Amino acid sequence: MKIAEADVLFVPGLGGAPADHWQARWVDRLSTARLIEQAEWDTPALEDWVDAIAREIMMATRPVVLVGHALGVAAIVHTAGRLADTKVRGAFLVACPDIEENRDAPRETAPFAPMPRDPLPFPSILVASATDPYCSLERAAEFASAWGSDFRDAGNAGGINIESGHGAWPEGSLVFARLMKRLK
Repeated sequence: MKIAEADVLFVPGLGGAPADHWQARWVDRLSTARLIEQAEWDTPALEDWVDAIAREIMMATRPVVLVGHALGVAAIVHTAGRLADTKVRGAFLVACPDIEENRDAPRETAPFAPMPRDPLPFPSILVASATDPYCSLERAAEFASAWGSDFRDAGNAGGINIESGHGAWPEGSLVFARLMKRLK
């Protein structure tokens, strides 16, 4: 699938996606991309986030590809279990937090537990880092297996965010392009 044929919906994590974050940069670069806005970025409510994602999917005029980072991944996975239509063609999931077992996970993420373990109803790739402070590589691989996601080890990439030096994140663009080639 070509990017021009899809509505690419970005779902940031806790705090949103600042201008230097790879998600914000990609939204600026991709003509069919938009950021899903949340009413509350710092004290998220699961139902509100899921409702916002489901609403944006329903309003999309083309097939949808979801791009989630951190808590946005959890929100996408929760939303997937509630989708009745087949408009979502795939998901690019990055740096999923372990909100159940990681003691360092921000307390604001607690409403998103437990993490669903049902297979996603669309193809997906989960990219994780061996040095992510909020999820071990092993736990991320468990999530990927449960969801039926392809798993990509990003190496020592921290949280794959601004703090870990991932501004434009060109390596991620390559993995995203591979996902898009697989989608129909």
